[in-house]
Amino acid sequence: MKRILLAGLCLAVLSTPAWAATAYVSDVMEITLRSGPSTNHKIIAMLRSDQALEIVEEGPDWTRARTQNGKEGWVLSRFLTTQTPNRIRLARLQSEYDDIRAKTDALTTENTQLTAENNRLSAALKESQATIEKLNAAYGTLKKDSADFINLKTRFEKTSAELAKQTGLAEQFEAELSKLRFNERVRWFLSGAGVLLLGMIIGAVLKRQRRRSSLL
Repeated sequence: MKRILLAGLCLAVLSTPAWAATAYVSDVMEITLRSGPSTNHKIIAMLRSDQALEIVEEGPDWTRARTQNGKEGWVLSRFLTTQTPNRIRLARLQSEYDDIRAKTDALTTENTQLTAENNRLSAALKESQATIEKLNAAYGTLKKDSADFINLKTRFEKTSAELAKQTGLAEQFEAELSKLRFNERVRWFLSGAGVLLLGMIIGAVLKRQRRRSSLL
């Protein structure tokens, strides 16, 4: 069955000269690259396992192939496979895994940094919130004190106005009292002067009467 498959591939190669496939040395240690399609031909190079070759001409027993460094010769077809060898696939998967692991480590490092930054920002946010709460409390106290101050100021102004009014009334009463006292003094003075004058008049009258009595 394998020979039939290789024959079909050989016909496809012959019908399409420009087509070039890639084959790999199968899982053996080393195989020979010979100058012709038989073991009697000279060995050109030794091919290691999993080495990639360019298919030039494929046959049921021998395949003409070219190495990556340009050497061209014949190898036994049974040692070739068109499927990627497991070791190469494993190496590719390992490379992809290493790449993914490196990206994962980078993402982990970045996540750690972002977590640390988030914690720092959270702490700063809590501190800011605490500061805002203190400021709000201080503002509330200031607002209450301001309201009390405004009330006290209003009461002080009202009391001052009442005091000024009472002071004005007291001054008015004092002025009226002083006027009354002055009038009272004047009246007493006039009364005393009147009494004195009346006494002087009475004395003068009595004296005159006495003089008249003495003349008679």
